[in-house]
Amino acid sequence: MNVLVLLAAILFLLMTWIGGKKGIRSFIALFLNFGVIIVTLFFMNVPDMNSVIITLIACVAISCINLFFINEVNRKTKTAFLSTIITTVILVIFITIITYKAMIQGFGEEETEEMGMFSFYIGIDFVKLAVSVIIMSTIGAITDAAMAISSPMREMHYHHPNISRKELFHFGLSIGRDILGTSTNTLFFAFFGGYLALLIWFKDLSYSLGAIVNSKIFSSEMITICCSAIGVTAVIPVTSWITAYFLVKNNEKS
Repeated sequence: MNVLVLLAAILFLLMTWIGGKKGIRSFIALFLNFGVIIVTLFFMNVPDMNSVIITLIACVAISCINLFFINEVNRKTKTAFLSTIITTVILVIFITIITYKAMIQGFGEEETEEMGMFSFYIGIDFVKLAVSVIIMSTIGAITDAAMAISSPMREMHYHHPNISRKELFHFGLSIGRDILGTSTNTLFFAFFGGYLALLIWFKDLSYSLGAIVNSKIFSSEMITICCSAIGVTAVIPVTSWITAYFLVKNNEKS
């Protein structure tokens, strides 16, 4: 516990020193997001509650915290929020179809031995639960990408108010191309960092490459990474178009 308090204190000091007031709000946002997740888990255990709908509501709350609480309510956060919600809703439909077709819900063979003492009759649809896990794994990356595109587009429009909607849209796409590779690689290495012990276990048990690729636990995580990468990729044109549309529209009105 002392180590956690010490690390939290170091994080708070660094975020305050580098980020100022916004850094303090970012630190508080960590606990607010954690509270949203806890409340989401609580409502998922309520009978007859749709975990996907609850997860979408949680994603809206997380997006509001990450965008409006940290960066305040302005044009760039509004367009980033709208882009995040639209992309997430589209992605939910896609993820639901993939989850049903790939049958990745539930536990893999590597996990059943440890979970054998527990009952799997918990009253929750494991397909919807798998969809919820993928959505929650994706929302952070989507929000980050949307803000990373909306903010420089707002600055470009501020310094060049006569820029056309098409030029501003292409400017947003060029930014998206720059962050696309790093964002997808971040998701990829986050998986291998979190499941490095599992991959070593596969090696010690002499799993073939085909057995590893076809194992449920590996496939589910790779599908999560791919869906997250698809979400980050899809939010780039959505954010670019929405931001360009509203910025130029407001400029025409004024």
